Amino acid sequence: MMQNKRWQRLAGFSLPWLLAGCLSLDPDYQRPALPVTLGDSAAADHTDGYPQLAWRDYITDARLRQVVAQSLDANRDLREAIANIAAARALYAESRASLLPTLDAGLDGSRSRALTGSGNATAISQSYQAEAGTSAFELDLFGKNRSQTRAQYESYLSSAEAARSTRLTVIATVVEAWIALAADRSNLAAAQDTAASAQRSLTVTRNNQRHGIVSLVDVASAETVYQAARADVAEYATLVEQDNNALVLAVGQPVAANLLPDGIDALAGSMKELSAGVSSQVLLNRPDVLAAEHTLKAANADIGAARAAFFPTISLTASGGVGSASLSSLFSRGAGIWSFAPSISLPIFSGGYNSAALDYANAQQRADVASYEKTVQTAFQEVSDALARRATLHQQLSAQRGNVAAAQQYAHLAELRYRHGVDSYLNLLTAQRTLYSARQSLIAVQQTHYQNLITLYKVMGGGSARPATDKTD
Repeated sequence: MMQNKRWQRLAGFSLPWLLAGCLSLDPDYQRPALPVTLGDSAAADHTDGYPQLAWRDYITDARLRQVVAQSLDANRDLREAIANIAAARALYAESRASLLPTLDAGLDGSRSRALTGSGNATAISQSYQAEAGTSAFELDLFGKNRSQTRAQYESYLSSAEAARSTRLTVIATVVEAWIALAADRSNLAAAQDTAASAQRSLTVTRNNQRHGIVSLVDVASAETVYQAARADVAEYATLVEQDNNALVLAVGQPVAANLLPDGIDALAGSMKELSAGVSSQVLLNRPDVLAAEHTLKAANADIGAARAAFFPTISLTASGGVGSASLSSLFSRGAGIWSFAPSISLPIFSGGYNSAALDYANAQQRADVASYEKTVQTAFQEVSDALARRATLHQQLSAQRGNVAAAQQYAHLAELRYRHGVDSYLNLLTAQRTLYSARQSLIAVQQTHYQNLITLYKVMGGGSARPATDKTD
């Protein structure tokens, strides 16, 4: 008899654990067909070694590395993304806990005095009870709880990929701000050089006008060039300060002066060049694409949970323990006590709530499919655009450097001819403007070149490997 009671108590404790999660009503997940062909564009298949570079390997400039490292510690957007990961992980842990019964234990005691049947005599009675059990645990026979847990898990993974995307955006934003500062510092230097040259020409022109060699028209033209250069100096000085402010915002804290770039020419070799070819399959490992796919998987699990709501739910309350009239004999001679109270609930009429919930889950999944496809299309376009721009940048840089060299020679010869009275000031004025414009154009192309390098790194998904994650099962 005692043996049977022990088996009954064991069954009361074990049954909820054994019956949890017997079935899943999730649809079979199929990754949507890609809305692009990954081998027929500028991102054609060759090698895929480039995206494995971590940012510290891709960025070779020591000062820029330090600035990026500071941003990864201090950037507020990244802190928010990391906090979102922690919140998603906590929600997943909370949902996963619902798959297991809650085991409670307690020790109760009571002591009372009561009148006996003979006169005014009283008697003291006491009882003690030790008990452990589960309360109202829902058996997950149709997988609703497990589907909800899977949905939370995929949401957590989506948050982790979103944080990777934010991290990659922070790196690219900081590098772009650093490049913009370098470019405007070079533009400021070019404007200052032009203003100094124009001032020298203005002085020479005024002297020539006093000696009757040139007219006041030449003096006015020289004055125009000088004042325009002064205005450019003031404008680029403002831009340099604004670039500094943008860099501080991107980093999240002030940047030391010794970590700022000197000019656009100093950026040579600051980042690695893209290899000859990159497999377009790397697009599927972009964090935004992975985040969209995890969101789609979460929607798939939500459908399973909505389907399970149409089936009965079974809840169990079970407990077992010992009772005794004396605390000292509770665990030695106490009497065994147990209870087992199953209940079943069958949805009969819910005003269409379950049907509406399933319709919503299906509609949400279709929306997430469209979002995933759009994310892949966007990734493909960004990579194709960046590679198409890169294809002509080296030729453009070479041509622009040649243009600056020719303009410098032109300006030098024009100044010599003007000072010796061979040419008019108009030729010198044209040469100065041509040189200044050529230098500005070269700086702009250099800025585009370096921004293209960091853009390629970003749109290829960066170099950090996907974080390892635990499975739900």
